[in-house]
Amino acid sequence: MSFRGRFDHTLDNKGRVSVPAGFRMEIQKLGGEKAPILTRGKDHLLLYPADTWDEIEKSLAAKSSLLPHVQNYQRFLIGGCTECPVDGQGRITIPAVLRDHAGLEGKITLAGVLDKIEIWNNERFEAAQALTLGNLGQIQKEVDDSSSSS
Repeated sequence: MSFRGRFDHTLDNKGRVSVPAGFRMEIQKLGGEKAPILTRGKDHLLLYPADTWDEIEKSLAAKSSLLPHVQNYQRFLIGGCTECPVDGQGRITIPAVLRDHAGLEGKITLAGVLDKIEIWNNERFEAAQALTLGNLGQIQKEVDDSSSSS
């Protein structure tokens, strides 16, 4: 299971965006007839195939809901999600509240990131990429260090 690549698209005035064909095929393969789930990230949106989302929910449900951080994270992620079916023209409709959260209008970026699709305001995406590039050496070291300690 893997989403890869970056695609720049335009969000129409009804909040619809075309999902790249390869992404649509992977969503269908991983979720069957069930609609993918759209939720909030920190400053962008996350689109998960239904089966992948089910695993996330199971994992979050197994955490202690007595812990305030767990409650807050569950509320943020689960409370902010919605089913997001792909229509006959290969588009999803992003609800206004989620568009507002991610600052989506006009040109947007869809980025395949392993088990999910990130949906970004194009300018925020470019800024995040520039920040990553500026810190790439340190990021690579931390990722390598975390891989060897597992």
